[in-house]
Amino acid sequence: MDSVHGDRFAAGRAAGTVRTAERRELLPLKILIAGGFGVGKTTLVGALSEVPPLSTEQQMTSLSDGIDDASIVPEKTTTTVAMDFGRVTVDDALVLYLFGTPGQSRFWFMWDELAKGAVGAVVLVDLRRIDDCFAAIDYFENRGLPFVVALNAFPGTEGVDDEAVREALAVPAGCPLVHVDARDDASCTRALIALVEHALARST
Repeated sequence: MDSVHGDRFAAGRAAGTVRTAERRELLPLKILIAGGFGVGKTTLVGALSEVPPLSTEQQMTSLSDGIDDASIVPEKTTTTVAMDFGRVTVDDALVLYLFGTPGQSRFWFMWDELAKGAVGAVVLVDLRRIDDCFAAIDYFENRGLPFVVALNAFPGTEGVDDEAVREALAVPAGCPLVHVDARDDASCTRALIALVEHALARST
């Protein structure tokens, strides 16, 4: 078993497949992938999904000038206008459905619908512009939905002090802080494991 599949098996165990072993019914879990504009949500869903991910990426036009600040990510030419969707089958008893939220404030009205039935969220953070993630953190804190903070690997963010980040983001002490590369399914899987374990701990 390779490391990625091993990690996914561990996620299945963490999510309670032991409890469902007697009745081997499929347990679907809905997970949100949230964060600011251009932080890597679509990339993460695409890296993890075992099926071609559903994406609502559209070309950015001059109409977004002054609304979507792409100065820090000049290579970004598209933006999510509704959601991204992907699926990860852990084993024959557990499947994860990933919903990437739109990052721009004008699409936040969709978050309430996407959050219905979710077990938790992964909040992606670009440390070059941490202000962009505050809205997502506040959203999940205010609704009591478990979440983990995932620091995406962008150039110039290496060697960051985790405690300094935790303090800057004012996240609760029990909220997991993980490092990911949204292009790498192994590190993204570890973020999902951390979220599922955190959600389980919150529910007991």
